Amino acid sequence: MHSWLIWFLAAVALLIAEMFTSGFWLACVAVGCAVAGVVGLLPFTGVVAEIVAFAAGSLASLAGLRPALNRRFLPSGAPALRTGVDALLGRSGYVTERIASGHRHGRVIVEGEDWRAISLDDSEIETGTRVSVIQVEGTTLTVERES
Repeated sequence: MHSWLIWFLAAVALLIAEMFTSGFWLACVAVGCAVAGVVGLLPFTGVVAEIVAFAAGSLASLAGLRPALNRRFLPSGAPALRTGVDALLGRSGYVTERIASGHRHGRVIVEGEDWRAISLDDSEIETGTRVSVIQVEGTTLTVERES
């Protein structure tokens, strides 16, 4: 099998794999493979020239093509995706165990999970009161009454 054909098949496989990933990393490597395939078609080149062309094509596309693709297809103004406990910020819940004044802990249910909680303004919050999560510190939520 000719080396140029292997490079082109690798480029196609990487482009197909790119459809299942994000970030356009595999597409940039596919461009490098395509460049190496074109160099492999030239009659006076060898494997070393193909490898150099692959590396140069991949690096050039990472520097030039990937940022352009990211600007075009990935929304820049989109808010950052919050995950883990950061996703709880701003969420609503309800008090299941009274939160006493003076930063005494109570319990709240937020997103179906039971959390230890304190009041933002040191006020007492009774059982059943709707609250909003203001801060997460370790396993303790800082909450305030919803208006």
